[in-house]
Amino acid sequence: MPTKRKKKPEAKPEAAKGPLIRTVADNRRARFDYDVIERMEAGLVLGGTEIKSVRAGKSTIRDGYAQVRAGEMWLQSVHIAPWESGGPWNHEPVHPRRVLMHKDQIVRWGRVAGSQGLTIVPMRLYIKGHLAKVELALVKGRKRYDKRKAIQQRETDREIARAIRQAV
Repeated sequence: MPTKRKKKPEAKPEAAKGPLIRTVADNRRARFDYDVIERMEAGLVLGGTEIKSVRAGKSTIRDGYAQVRAGEMWLQSVHIAPWESGGPWNHEPVHPRRVLMHKDQIVRWGRVAGSQGLTIVPMRLYIKGHLAKVELALVKGRKRYDKRKAIQQRETDREIARAIRQAV
């Protein structure tokens, strides 16, 4: 009896390769208030109703920050709304959430943040594949005059772009 040949799987287009990334919350204010020194992707430990709320887009990271406690990285002041159908198993909206990073990364970021007066803030909360991820950034606070310079630079860039578009 002849055996059936298996079909060769079709090659995926370039855009379809890799996990799908969907941004849930973005900390745009942090880009204005801080100078970003370094960024890193990290996992986030969430409970059952928490991940459902994150996937529904019901989270805020604007006031959030991260700190090292007992050799672990913890995300503080991040608000994830309670799940509507959670009932008695629902979670607290604001409580410390553990961040998954390698031990040497935690030690290095904790040492740098403590010695140089830097802060660790979440820049973006997103779903990558089926996992919740957070993009953390090691940042230095801007002074008021630095913010004015940033606004002035942005306005001059817009004016230059507008003049180029009108000239063409």
